[in-house]
Amino acid sequence: MQRLFKNDRPMSKTKPEIVAHPVEEARRYVDNARDVLQKHGKYDAETNHYDDRKYVRAAGHYLWNGVLIMLNAVFHVNEKKGRISIDDYRLAVGRRDRKLLVLVNDAYDLLHLNMGYDGILDKAICDRGFQITTEIINRCAVMMPILPAA
Repeated sequence: MQRLFKNDRPMSKTKPEIVAHPVEEARRYVDNARDVLQKHGKYDAETNHYDDRKYVRAAGHYLWNGVLIMLNAVFHVNEKKGRISIDDYRLAVGRRDRKLLVLVNDAYDLLHLNMGYDGILDKAICDRGFQITTEIINRCAVMMPILPAA
């Protein structure tokens, strides 16, 4: 095999990327969101609100990405060509599980829009976001096809 550059290496000798199980990966995102709020969120118990929107937004993005990982693992929406919208997820989920569709709609509004973009500071709403994310992960974990053992 002819090399074009001095430091070129054949691609076959590179190590394959280790991909975590989608349920473990989604739960890791939830743990990251919880860590962000606990370490940096500056919670005020007197008002029951967080003081800094930046960390609420970060937690919302982590939680929403955990939801997307599970939805992609079960419904394979990410295999579509082009940009994927929330309507693609709603259509795929709605065909199979209407209760999950309600949770996905709530997660989109609460995690992606309210927490992720608006940075809503109310702790009760943030706690509900964690609860919805956990429900979606658990519901999708049951629906997931069994992966072969490593």
